[in-house]
Amino acid sequence: MEANKGHTILIVDDEPDILEFLSYNVQKEGYKVFTATNGIDALRIVQQINPSLILLDVMMPKMDGIETCQVIRKDLNMVQPVIAFLTARTEDYAQIAGFEAGADDYISKPIRPRLLISKIDSLLRRMKNKKGEEASNTLLIDRDRYVVEFDDKELHLPKKEFELLELLASRPGKVFNRDQILAVVWGNDTVVGERTIDVHIRKLREKLGDAYIRTIKGVGYTFEEK
Repeated sequence: MEANKGHTILIVDDEPDILEFLSYNVQKEGYKVFTATNGIDALRIVQQINPSLILLDVMMPKMDGIETCQVIRKDLNMVQPVIAFLTARTEDYAQIAGFEAGADDYISKPIRPRLLISKIDSLLRRMKNKKGEEASNTLLIDRDRYVVEFDDKELHLPKKEFELLELLASRPGKVFNRDQILAVVWGNDTVVGERTIDVHIRKLREKLGDAYIRTIKGVGYTFEEK
């Protein structure tokens, strides 16, 4: 087995059995693993080790996973890790809150070891660069300044266009359907026309070209890394 992969992973969960199970299976693949049982301890460890990836439980004492993720994403001095939430909760609002906080993905409990390692490997291939920017060759999305850098020029997009692009780019290759896009970008309480998403996609393509956003007919849209 490869003595891996050069990545450090922080696993955060308040259930000792789950923490032990995850640590064993991740270490077995050659990753260097650190653990914490709550968000406060996790933040302290993150500053010490700069992990490549954090597996973060949603429901925890002292500081839950959503708040922990938000603190990490707002820290401009931190090399930003990939963050995947561990959760048994399947409600849409929990997933939406997680993505709004800056999460990259969800891993549902109960967790199967083979699927876990496959997900970790996949997420680490799409690692973020520092300060919360999403890298894709000539396209950079800067959350903190609400600016998109494209072909060495800064684009100041309208708020909804920026949030739509940020959502799609947060998980390259994932197909977001219309309901997911509307819930995250416009909110469930906002009534918009059926063509609203299409109009915003068209405007993004006018500014970025057709290379990044792909239409999946009858389903939704996906972002393709270049």
